[in-house]
Amino acid sequence: MIQPRTSFKDNLQQLPPIDGVQRIDLVDQAGAVVASIENMPGKQGSLAVYQYLKQQFAVLDAKAAEHGLVVFAEHTADARNRPGAHPNIDRLLAIIAGGAALNINIIAAGR
Repeated sequence: MIQPRTSFKDNLQQLPPIDGVQRIDLVDQAGAVVASIENMPGKQGSLAVYQYLKQQFAVLDAKAAEHGLVVFAEHTADARNRPGAHPNIDRLLAIIAGGAALNINIIAAGR
């Protein structure tokens, strides 16, 4: 597990590469896909964080969400101040606030 720093950019450099990942699907307990994070500009940082959380925690529960917020570093404070501006961080905040845990499915490129 990485030791997150205060800069998201620094934390990203510690995460595994996302080459070969097409998207990540977040799946509720009923098996429904509630969100997807595509491997595209503007979303690749979130994709890397969620892939890392899957590798470290297997399920996106409150413990995983808390660690994810630390990895998102300065973006977490911005998300708290501007709800809706960072939906992938908002999701972690919602889980910590009592929302249901989600499964993280990594979809490989070329599938």
